[in-house]
Amino acid sequence: MIRPIDIQEKEFTRAVRGYKEEEVNEFLDEITMDLERLLDELRQTKEENSHLVGELERYRGSEGTVLETLEAAKTLMSDISSSAEKRADILLKNAELDAQLMTKEAKEMSDRIAEESEAIKARFIDFRTRYKKLLQSELQRFESLSGEMFPELGVDDFDDLPEMMSNQSLNVEKPPRGTVRNIKY
Repeated sequence: MIRPIDIQEKEFTRAVRGYKEEEVNEFLDEITMDLERLLDELRQTKEENSHLVGELERYRGSEGTVLETLEAAKTLMSDISSSAEKRADILLKNAELDAQLMTKEAKEMSDRIAEESEAIKARFIDFRTRYKKLLQSELQRFESLSGEMFPELGVDDFDDLPEMMSNQSLNVEKPPRGTVRNIKY
């Protein structure tokens, strides 16, 4: 490549019929200046180009980073979504287990209450039977004692005893209220 200095230092041989040296030198000066300007523009263009190439590489690196970031974000979103689904499944299973436990406890309580109810019924029937037997034995004993106390009355006459007693003025003292009698059998 020809440099501007090469143009300036170029010497031509002289001929008889040649060009005017001043015009040639002026023209060479213009070419030199144009070449210098073009070379400066070329240098600036190369600098801009290298600067732009550097930025392009940086952007390409950033593009890779951006793509990696996007991929990482997609992966993170997928993980979050998967985690949320797993958590929802766990919560649902826990709720189902709690419901099953509550159902089981309610059934056990219901069974226990039914058993207690049956036990209370059995105790009540047993109590009623024993009380009836007690009343019957006391009634028999009363009839037996009444027959001993009032031998002149027959067994059938005891049905009329309350009426007979109301017709007679018996002075039977009633115990004061709240007093408990000692009854021996």
